[in-house]
Amino acid sequence: MKTITEPAREIDVIHETDVLIVGSGPGGLAAALGAARAGVDVTLVERFGCLGGNITAVGVEGFAWYRHDKTVDTEGVGREFESRAREAGAATPEPQSNSHAIDAEGFKLVADKLVEEAGVRPMMHRSFAAPIMDGDTICGIITESKAGREAILAKRVVDATGDADVAYRAGAQTVKTPIEEMQAASVMFSMSGVDKKKFIEAVKADPQTYKDWESGEWTVETTGKEDAMFSPFLRKPFKQAIDAGIIPPGLQTIAGTWGAIYDSGDLTYLNLVHLPECDGTDPDSMTRNEIEGRRQAMLAVEALRRFYPGCDTAKLRNFGMTIGIRDTRKILAAYDMREVDVREQGRFEDSVGIFPEFIDGYGILILPTTGRYFQVPYRTLLPKGVTNLLVAGRATGGDKVSHAATRNMMCCTVTGQGAGVAAALSVKHGIDLNAMDVTLLQGELKRQGVRLH
Repeated sequence: MKTITEPAREIDVIHETDVLIVGSGPGGLAAALGAARAGVDVTLVERFGCLGGNITAVGVEGFAWYRHDKTVDTEGVGREFESRAREAGAATPEPQSNSHAIDAEGFKLVADKLVEEAGVRPMMHRSFAAPIMDGDTICGIITESKAGREAILAKRVVDATGDADVAYRAGAQTVKTPIEEMQAASVMFSMSGVDKKKFIEAVKADPQTYKDWESGEWTVETTGKEDAMFSPFLRKPFKQAIDAGIIPPGLQTIAGTWGAIYDSGDLTYLNLVHLPECDGTDPDSMTRNEIEGRRQAMLAVEALRRFYPGCDTAKLRNFGMTIGIRDTRKILAAYDMREVDVREQGRFEDSVGIFPEFIDGYGILILPTTGRYFQVPYRTLLPKGVTNLLVAGRATGGDKVSHAATRNMMCCTVTGQGAGVAAALSVKHGIDLNAMDVTLLQGELKRQGVRLH
């Protein structure tokens, strides 16, 4: 492979802060708010022109679709996202749960307001390029943007990129799921012009359950209690489209869930396109799958137009700004979550929050309908090999099955708020992140409304 040598150059330091959050998805946004509310200067770097990540940029509006009558749910900033979206008119009742679907476009404004109120400095349209290191200590990052390369210095950094980009490039120990084992990526899209009355009548006439997720292409492990529960699932119109020659016979994976339907005729966060072996850390892989995902989405639109009541006059409304990635790198942490922790109500002295017994991924679907939950330990945010750095969101330490729980957006807010508060307290009290005062940390999290036990 040919190489070039870049000449050495000086980079302007454009900003200095106490706590720097890289990535503004559910984990990063929660981290920024948690840190700011703990009383330090906070900066939030985001590569797109909006905050919210998986909610806004990808379009996954089902924020808490797991919640049912007996769910013991997370409390803290994540619940605030949902309540503030409702107050702003940017949410609608979710069809399969006791939660609200968050309108992706409306939440952009909600996120702006939350950050403004907390005094967080947002720095959008900047992509993380490299860490600034002093030995094994991270001191900030270099970004790339229309303004070129710029440096931001920070006393503590939180990696909320989802792919452990900062941790990986800073030299932390990480592991990446083999591409053939990665959970499939999704292209989220929405339709307009749907006749809501006819659509809902068709859903009621042929209600689908979680057991219907199983087919020749998919197998799903449940506890049994999920099997008869209603799911907004669609497969039959795509089978009809294959029989009619609209969808190629080899493409058996177009199926999945619809998210919310509005009186306006918008049918949103359609999760129907699943792309295996899509590596979110490889831009060539992402390019191929963005294009292929949009192609398959349009096949799905045509199938719904022809074969599902209420959709005959509908059309594509929009795609998410980017493909939805579930699975790439994770850090090797001071404590890596285990399958037994998320299946058997793990308990930890350094808990930074709880999450219901909700596992969704790697062919497992367990819904929290019996009040069971696990605690999330602070140590799972601590990467090995780098100091001054915490990781929030789906890149925290854990095995495959634990990842199928902790990757979910509401759990990302738990690790995010925990990381942000820990980073802030570390600065305020001069505590090394590896020697965090757990009592101090838990006290501030409780003050911010987090349920720890």
